[in-house]
Amino acid sequence: MPRQFRLRRLPREALKGPGRGGARPRLRSTAAVCTTMSALAATSLVSDPAAAEPFSPAPCALKRTDAHHSEGVDTWNAAYPRPARGLDAVMVFLSFPDSQPLTTPAELAADHFPATSRFFQRASYGRFTLRPHALRHWVAMPRPSTAYAIQRDWSPGHRAAYLRDALTAADGRVDFSRYDIVYFVADPDAPGVDADATKVVNLDTPLRADGRDIRRVVTVFERHPPDRLVLAHETGHVFDLPDLYHRPVDGKGDWDTHVGDWDLMGSQFGLAPDLFGWHKWKLGWLDPRQVACVRGPGPTRLTLEPLGAGPGVPVTGAAGLPSFGLGRGTKLAVVRTGADSVLALEARGPVGNDASTCRAGVLVYRVRSRAASGGGPVQVIDAHPGTEACWEDSVYPQLADAPVALGESFTVPGEHVRVEVEGRTVSGAWTVRITPG
Repeated sequence: MPRQFRLRRLPREALKGPGRGGARPRLRSTAAVCTTMSALAATSLVSDPAAAEPFSPAPCALKRTDAHHSEGVDTWNAAYPRPARGLDAVMVFLSFPDSQPLTTPAELAADHFPATSRFFQRASYGRFTLRPHALRHWVAMPRPSTAYAIQRDWSPGHRAAYLRDALTAADGRVDFSRYDIVYFVADPDAPGVDADATKVVNLDTPLRADGRDIRRVVTVFERHPPDRLVLAHETGHVFDLPDLYHRPVDGKGDWDTHVGDWDLMGSQFGLAPDLFGWHKWKLGWLDPRQVACVRGPGPTRLTLEPLGAGPGVPVTGAAGLPSFGLGRGTKLAVVRTGADSVLALEARGPVGNDASTCRAGVLVYRVRSRAASGGGPVQVIDAHPGTEACWEDSVYPQLADAPVALGESFTVPGEHVRVEVEGRTVSGAWTVRITPG
């Protein structure tokens, strides 16, 4: 069963760390990571390849484990709704007797939609639609906001009382049997509301309403206007995606050391927040033919489409002209490295949800199916460990330039897997040569 009341929130303290006003070194020692970087002879422009037989991804599909939000992709955890179809979400707006709301439900709904639906529409290549249903009026809670002791690390007793009261208050106005997802949105100006407490609450013992078990609820305590993409991040947990950030034990230091800007589940503030290709495979948004399992001996040459490119999404091709021909080819390459670990490779660039990305290229990351949410189940491998990029805007500049760029080669430390980015096709795809050790 999912753990009860697991924390689901990237803290605002992260904004106060290095990169948000604090001093940080611009260069890092290369001694920490052993890498091989070399320039290829020339930047190349090649024609789009003819259709080829797809690699079978099955040998590289990690098995789902008992780890919370396991990154295994061989089966789907039926305790979670899979976003491979349209899903309906209800937004219930809660007021308290110790505060007169200064905003309207319509204003708070507009804080999150349609932005959240658009994020998932782009990330899923149109395969998933999140349909919000927002109440038009406030639902009155029976107790003052201060009575629930709302805070980031909320006590189970106070959280349970809050959820019971909210469900009871709303039950007369909402038919919960009609909805796949429940958002309880608190009046942001109530004195007892703490914006850092926004999270998904997983329940060992589900709540019951309208003949339906409710096993998880998104409790929203955001300010108005809210943090960027915060609801998309929390909704990702509803779909069994893990937290990818690192939470320092003392609450100080860098939170973005595992994946930096490169996935919404690491940081909703990232410059390239599109979901990893591995997550898109897990959620059912990539066809098996779009995932290539790379096995030795010897090198394998692939053409990787930009992860954000989908049907109808314009991509700037290598010739500098818009190209609309991408979306059905290989998106993800996987190299098996152990019983519960792989290396994943994907092309990232300024398209779709990654429109503000810092650097383009082939991103390499490690996936571990036995690592739990918050325990580093995904770790981006830095192809440029001695430098950083986009210092003013990146949540973690050390990883902002992590991708292997055009004309570069890189040997993954500890795995002896060599990655060479040989060129771009006319349509904007990336040609890459992968040699397992």
